[in-house]
Amino acid sequence: MGKDTTHKSEEHRIGVFSLIRAFVLCAVFLAIGLAAFVSVLGVILLQDITANLPPVENMRTPSLTSVVYDRKERVIARLFEENRTWVEIGQISPWATSSVLAAEDSEFYNHQGIRIKAIIRALISDIKTGSPSQGGSTITQQVARMMFLSPDRTLKRKASEAIIAIRMERVYTKDQILELYMNMAYFGHGAYGITAAAQNYFGKNAAHLNLAESAMLAGLLPAPNLYTPLRHPDRARTRQNYVLTRMADTGIISEQDKSRTLAAELKYVRSADTRVAFVMEDAPYFVSHVLFKQLLPKYGREPIYRGGLRIHTTIDLDLQRHAEEVISKMKFEGALVCLDPNTGEILALVGGRDFDESKFNRATQAYRQPGSSFKPIVYAAALESGYRPVDRILDAPLNFPNGWSPKNSDGGNRGEVTLTEALGLSINTAAVRLAQITGVDAIRSQARRMGITTPYLPEDLSVALGSSSLTPLEMASAFSVFANNGHRIEPFAVREILDKNGGSLERNGPVISNALSPETAVTVRSMLTQAVSWGTGTRARMDKEGYQVFGKTGTTNDWTDVWFVGGTPDLVAVVYVGNDNHKTLGRAFGGTVAAPVWKEFMEKAVTIMRTPRKFQIPADIGVESVTICRATGNLATKSCPRIANLMMASGQAPESYCPLHGGSAVGARSDPNAPQLLLTAEDEALRAAWTLKMPWDVETPPDTYEPITITQEPPAPLPAPDIKPYEKDPAPAEEIERRYQELLKQYNIN
Repeated sequence: MGKDTTHKSEEHRIGVFSLIRAFVLCAVFLAIGLAAFVSVLGVILLQDITANLPPVENMRTPSLTSVVYDRKERVIARLFEENRTWVEIGQISPWATSSVLAAEDSEFYNHQGIRIKAIIRALISDIKTGSPSQGGSTITQQVARMMFLSPDRTLKRKASEAIIAIRMERVYTKDQILELYMNMAYFGHGAYGITAAAQNYFGKNAAHLNLAESAMLAGLLPAPNLYTPLRHPDRARTRQNYVLTRMADTGIISEQDKSRTLAAELKYVRSADTRVAFVMEDAPYFVSHVLFKQLLPKYGREPIYRGGLRIHTTIDLDLQRHAEEVISKMKFEGALVCLDPNTGEILALVGGRDFDESKFNRATQAYRQPGSSFKPIVYAAALESGYRPVDRILDAPLNFPNGWSPKNSDGGNRGEVTLTEALGLSINTAAVRLAQITGVDAIRSQARRMGITTPYLPEDLSVALGSSSLTPLEMASAFSVFANNGHRIEPFAVREILDKNGGSLERNGPVISNALSPETAVTVRSMLTQAVSWGTGTRARMDKEGYQVFGKTGTTNDWTDVWFVGGTPDLVAVVYVGNDNHKTLGRAFGGTVAAPVWKEFMEKAVTIMRTPRKFQIPADIGVESVTICRATGNLATKSCPRIANLMMASGQAPESYCPLHGGSAVGARSDPNAPQLLLTAEDEALRAAWTLKMPWDVETPPDTYEPITITQEPPAPLPAPDIKPYEKDPAPAEEIERRYQELLKQYNIN
């Protein structure tokens, strides 16, 4: 029995051992088979992944911020999809790079693109949580993801990321990869890259970031919206502490440095998220004008918002800010434009009191009646036709067959006046008569030569009173002709555009053509200096500062719009004031409302731009200085109560002194350059009542003295007196606002 039992036990043990051995052998064979299967499957998957991966040499171009500068290289706007300005690794603060390395990849300079241990830890975490994580990625892997892959959190994407990272390490240096990362990483609040982050959070260049600032920025990288110090300061502080601890652990800084840095107070320059398509730090009306009138139509959205262009404009930021301040204080809406009359450069442009409230750019989009500020163009056309500022014309009632009867603003009439006095005092009846004599076609043609491009230029005598509809920018262009001695200039806003590599895409400069003879331009300018000295524009005088000022007021019917247009040496500016709905301003005149605003702007503008005080007249312009009696046009005597200091074409000035105030009547009668009385055919019946009573009028006037009588066809049809301005406003504010929103949609701008 004992032997049998022992024998059976031995057999049992042998059987169990055999089973175990068989099981082990099966398991080994299964494991080998499974490993082989997994290996084959892995190879197939890797081949599939690898076959669809792009070459690492063909990294997609990152979206770069285009920057708009003023004439002194100061930033006024940033245009972007992702607010990113590229900077070389050597131009980044060492504290910034050290902080990022400590926080994101302390072994960056030692691995070959991936860290096996970190990947295994991430896989274990993925298994535990049941979903892929972003952990375990080196900086190289993160660059691979940003430059080549989608943000999908899948195992296939992570495998692709690892393969590309290994390849990148073979093609690029470590510094090149780190430079890519520092410029590509998102830091929150619309800031892509270290440059935008330094600017957005601390208002400084990336090269000037200190340790505390750098650690704070590095702490944002895993989740910028979660850790932003602008919304979650406690979380941001915890992350900063983490980064500094990592830097201390790796020996980059000491524990004392860590403690001192944590105690440092950080000063931020932002308080809200501004992740938008463009950030207009200054000059919003100007930037919008450039963007929608020039940049987007010419280049399209992609180069402007992704191309990293450098757009150098003509405005002066100090001048622009001053203009915005002046306009913002006005009681009514309005606009201001300032040009360099010698080049056409737009130095300042403000289209309203508040861009946030209204995108309607009244400087370039508001077609408004200029009123009497248009009259200098009428007088320029007359002088080009051969008439002179000393010649005289009637200020007497006007009545046309169609019922139109233009009146002066004061309701009275002065009788016979010189052209100089008629312009200086803005006499309406004289301007209409001068338009009759000169011809409407000649006036329209002169306006076009001077830069008036509006399609709303009347073809009747109402043009003499400024019944056209035009923009402040057009008026600035036209008055530049008087400032620069007769040349038309084309206003322009962009001087040069450079691509991301510094190559020039376009350059713009002065575009100049002849508009007036130099003698006429200088003469009209001198007449307009008199309008400021003693006429309707006295509130624009800058006598204390010693600056010569020329200019003209403008006021429309029912006081719906008022203007002052004028300049000093090397500057021309326009101030327009008016309600968008064309409601009356309430007995507001260009001289009382617009001129003081113009003066406030110009008093500082001449200092900012350092312009000369006096106009310099080139020696080859044939003009001479004369002082005339404003009543007669003859040379002034000491007894003349009203005088004007003019520049006139050489040889055209009177040679005799005023016969009404002590001059010789005989000399005046025999003067070959004596002022002439300009009469229309209709004025013949008014001569007796409205002409000056000269000393010789007590006798029979000599045959040699006859007024110039202008005989012409009846005037073109005029607007009936009940027609109001803006019955058909060519540029209503609400329509412009709607079109602005359409442009934003058209170019996909947030």
